[in-house]
Amino acid sequence: MARDSVHGSLPTATLGETLAVVGNVFVPNIAKGVIIRRPMAVGVVEKLGLDKRSIRRLQKLNEKYGPGPLMLNTPKSKPMALVLDPDHANRVLNETPEPFATAEWAKQKALEHFEPDMALVSHGPERAERRRFNEEVLQSGCPVHGLGARFAQVVEQEASELLTFVERHHGKLDWSMFEATWNRVVRRVVLGDTARDDRALTEMLEKLRSAGNWAFLHPGHDRLQDAFHERLRTYLKRGEAGSLAAEIARASTNANTQPEHQVPQYLFAFDPAGMTTFRALALLAAHPNQTERAQVEITEHDLERAPKLDFLRACVLESLRLWPTTPLVLRQTTEETEWENGTMPAETSVLLLAPYFHRDDRYLDDANLFDPDLWLQPGEVGNWPMIPFSGGSGICPGRHVVLLVTSLMLARLLQGREYRLEPPTRLLSSKPMPPLLNNYDLAFKVTGR
Repeated sequence: MARDSVHGSLPTATLGETLAVVGNVFVPNIAKGVIIRRPMAVGVVEKLGLDKRSIRRLQKLNEKYGPGPLMLNTPKSKPMALVLDPDHANRVLNETPEPFATAEWAKQKALEHFEPDMALVSHGPERAERRRFNEEVLQSGCPVHGLGARFAQVVEQEASELLTFVERHHGKLDWSMFEATWNRVVRRVVLGDTARDDRALTEMLEKLRSAGNWAFLHPGHDRLQDAFHERLRTYLKRGEAGSLAAEIARASTNANTQPEHQVPQYLFAFDPAGMTTFRALALLAAHPNQTERAQVEITEHDLERAPKLDFLRACVLESLRLWPTTPLVLRQTTEETEWENGTMPAETSVLLLAPYFHRDDRYLDDANLFDPDLWLQPGEVGNWPMIPFSGGSGICPGRHVVLLVTSLMLARLLQGREYRLEPPTRLLSSKPMPPLLNNYDLAFKVTGR
């Protein structure tokens, strides 16, 4: 087993193994787009099965080096470690932000293009204040937000318009149709009805996020960032009733809060939530028995009251488990940390690859199957790290809002309708789910029940 005196007795990958991790893990994820997806690259990664290779690479390292953490053979100025053991993953998540800070340097460089003062890339008093603000606005402890009924109304209106549009197009639903509807829902939920058709705002954020994909390699769009934040401030000052902007207007703030730097993350997070919803629809289309369970749940609830749709939420969570939209969870040590095998230096970037834990078929019997019951009986998972919204004290404060809106959207789309994937063999319940599902080329045939 290779060792490095700088890192004490922690196992250290060879240069060749480190380059293999770069090629199998980092390159595919960077190519897909860490901050905003590149559709063409997503398609290539799907066809080549590169996500499966990343899982296999970490499994091989785990089998060779044991639980780790495994230091990579990187420059001493940028130490990096892979977490390979579930208990270690739970430790990193539970001991956030000290000594495992969310403000990891690469993440900071990516997000500074559009939200440099966001809680995720802050530390100390600034992070504490911004985290408090986000938890208050998003009501992070509540499964159903106080504005849930209003959000349900928004979803119903936009889903109804989408389905009418689908009927006019011979019952075909594709990603471009869904995405346009989803963006309208997001703008209304976050900023209010007056933002419904503000596609320019979404396009501004997309351009800034595209720069974020390049992190420190892109000079940035300073003027565009200023214009984007000014546009946001206009909506936030308005604080339109029935939107998160109204909650922001009521929330207490101070000089550290920087609301206009927190809200881009709300808009940003809802983008992969749309991808997850569309993939969940595909999963249900490929699993008729699960669709029937969803239909029963829909008929048993009054959707206008924003019910907690446990089964549909479980379907969303399964979509995120199978195809996590944040595959690389990053932390950075603020001090030396002690492990069973030795000492990890301060300022080490700590990497948790979500698919490695979510799809580890060495230990999880249904790792590659669609199993929403996994989320309805949490005891079955035990302490295994399932991190669709990160975890521990760094867990996404907006997870319940996202699950509310996504489950309501699924309910409205499924209500009284049947969906068939085109082609129908894209996903088969009799086969393992693919390592990646390209949402950009998913299409459905929609008919009445």
